[in-house]
Amino acid sequence: MIKGQKIEHPAAWHVDDLGGKDTLAHDLTRAQVDALMRATEGVSHLDAEQIQQQDFDLGAISADVAGWLEEIRHGKGIVLLRGVPTDQLDVDDCCRLFYGLGTHLGIAVSQSNMGEKLGHVVNLGGQDRRHRAYQNARRLGMHTDRCDVVGMLCIRPAEDGGLSGYSSALTIHNEMLLSKPVMVAPLYEGFRLHRFGEQKDDEKLTPMPVPVFSYEDGHYNVVYIRGYIDLAIDEGHYALTEVQQAALDYFDELSLRDDINFETRLEAGEATLTNNALLLHRRTAFSDSADPELRRHLLRLWLMDETLPAVPAVRMHKSLAGIEKLTGRQNYYRGPGYAGS
Repeated sequence: MIKGQKIEHPAAWHVDDLGGKDTLAHDLTRAQVDALMRATEGVSHLDAEQIQQQDFDLGAISADVAGWLEEIRHGKGIVLLRGVPTDQLDVDDCCRLFYGLGTHLGIAVSQSNMGEKLGHVVNLGGQDRRHRAYQNARRLGMHTDRCDVVGMLCIRPAEDGGLSGYSSALTIHNEMLLSKPVMVAPLYEGFRLHRFGEQKDDEKLTPMPVPVFSYEDGHYNVVYIRGYIDLAIDEGHYALTEVQQAALDYFDELSLRDDINFETRLEAGEATLTNNALLLHRRTAFSDSADPELRRHLLRLWLMDETLPAVPAVRMHKSLAGIEKLTGRQNYYRGPGYAGS
């Protein structure tokens, strides 16, 4: 990624390039489903997070999974699987299947101070802004997570809403260069991000600015969490210049443009695997069933690739171990930026 130059990459796509959900989806074959079921049965004595790659034997579909990983890393950056047999498994075995598959795609890392490597995306907090976004029903803007690959498996969709959206950050970069090139430079310089109380020390912000766009040893990397920038501003840690503010607003605007934002509803048995270094994702607000057994439930994986180069600020932000587990911490932020919510 050379500043001021267009990025040429298969993941620099527009929505029409994906061809729609039916074109994008990999419908699992009978042989693929059978192999995943056998592998899951083979780890039935283990809790999901105890599974190692050698435990989850893919057998004849090893080449298929390697192809999915190639598409994630070097293709369009998104793989949509359809027909994962969630209807044939209880929740524990769904966890084993998804976590086991993940061991062949990267290294699972902690997603919060609670230390969980397999997240359950369920609505615990309704509209409470203190809860982490995967624990409430609020709209979630375009962002990246603190990992290299994000996996999401739908066990049950919401009663209404909860659509998933994906945008190519590389396409946004190229569009900004064409239309408002002066706004690109602040995104290469980056911003100090609020750490949301997930750090062990008392420093509330990242010690150095984390670039939105960066390039290291032939690899692009995008980090974008607007909420963590805004929270730092709201608490008075620093102020944005007019150009910085305009650049962030334009980035958000482009990410939701109809020809850039690919939006779909994940149904039960559908999974997405996305390159979190190149693509952004979001979720629309949703409403749930009054019956807890029928509420929206997705499984989430954060996977790291130890071989992927990254500039120091990005490596610090993502961390090869994920978010550090801290005893006694709650999974929501209590700081002044959320006071009274």
